[in-house]
Amino acid sequence: MLSGKHIVLGITGSIAAYKAVDILRAFKKKSAKVSVVMSRPAANFISPLTLETLSGQPVLVGRFNKKTSNLQHIYLAREADMLLVAPATANIIGKFAHGIADDFLSTLYLAFTNKVIIAPAMNVHMYTHKTVVNNMMYLADIGVDIIPAGEGELACGDTGAGRLADVDIIIEHVCSCFDSKKSLLGKKILITAGASREQIDDFRFISNPSTGKMGYVLADEAKRRGAEVTLISAPTNLLPSKQIKLIKINTAQEMYNTVVNHFDHFDALVMAAAVADYTPLNKFSGKIKKQGKPLTIELKPTIDILKSMGKRKKKQVVVGFAAEVENIIENAKEKLEQKNLDMIVLNDISKKGAGFGLDTNIISIIDKAGNVAEYPIMKKEAVAGVILDKVENLLY
Repeated sequence: MLSGKHIVLGITGSIAAYKAVDILRAFKKKSAKVSVVMSRPAANFISPLTLETLSGQPVLVGRFNKKTSNLQHIYLAREADMLLVAPATANIIGKFAHGIADDFLSTLYLAFTNKVIIAPAMNVHMYTHKTVVNNMMYLADIGVDIIPAGEGELACGDTGAGRLADVDIIIEHVCSCFDSKKSLLGKKILITAGASREQIDDFRFISNPSTGKMGYVLADEAKRRGAEVTLISAPTNLLPSKQIKLIKINTAQEMYNTVVNHFDHFDALVMAAAVADYTPLNKFSGKIKKQGKPLTIELKPTIDILKSMGKRKKKQVVVGFAAEVENIIENAKEKLEQKNLDMIVLNDISKKGAGFGLDTNIISIIDKAGNVAEYPIMKKEAVAGVILDKVENLLY
């Protein structure tokens, strides 16, 4: 798949720079030509000589020098099929977003006309800072692929999003960009993601720990397969790939209204969002003051989006998700039948490696006939592939 492809691997000054060695090795095993471009800070984390030895190509570091032609960034931009920056710091993301060209890598980016991918790596507070988020959103809007950072313990001791995505995820994403498989070409897929927020007052809400990652990777995978994708998302820190239409909502009612407005025009609905089952009967205006005594908040059921779409569907494929902890198969089958679904993806959230806020999942898929297919622990990107394979079988 990568044989004969020329990939520029950009490396910037993150502690995760050492992982570039594994990325480079993987590309070489797949017979790709790799040219390495490093920022000067990156050379403090990993030796250019190491990368030059592994790539078999001269490594360009920092600014232009006597050994480098003043037009080398132009020549390399013409020759290469892809620019991958991994790890990408907040600094290089900001340069790319604002057209700052003060070293070889940032200058190369402005001259590059083929596929550009960045894999961010930084502290969680930097990764979620509004400035960095806006820069990544802008880059995504103009066609740069963003591979979301993973979650976990960071080098600084903090915990959260900001880790460089796993090497196998990065390699899989790069390979998919050269994959000519377009099995969903001509199909329109509607996907929901994230955890809805049900407002108690103007500043507090009821929600759940869902990060939205499952829905986002489903959207990315469907897009890679050629589908026209619309993603309806509750608040998350994630960014979809380019050419995915993103509609942001907050509440279960907003999710329902948006799904209803789009459903009739789509071939499939995949409801990966974690939508609240209950919402406050009355929303308090302003902020509820602490009074030192119990507070009772009356809740009412939210509208059942899946059940409504199950009744409404004509030719559409409707896929639901079920997060269960006991009687999991029985409960999922009951949900599938009651809501008239074509299939349901079951998560046993009591298992290690499954559930909310993780990069992995353990699923079972139940079809309309009651057949149960069980799968081992997998990255959510792989889970998305399994789910969409099943959706394809139902669509064709």
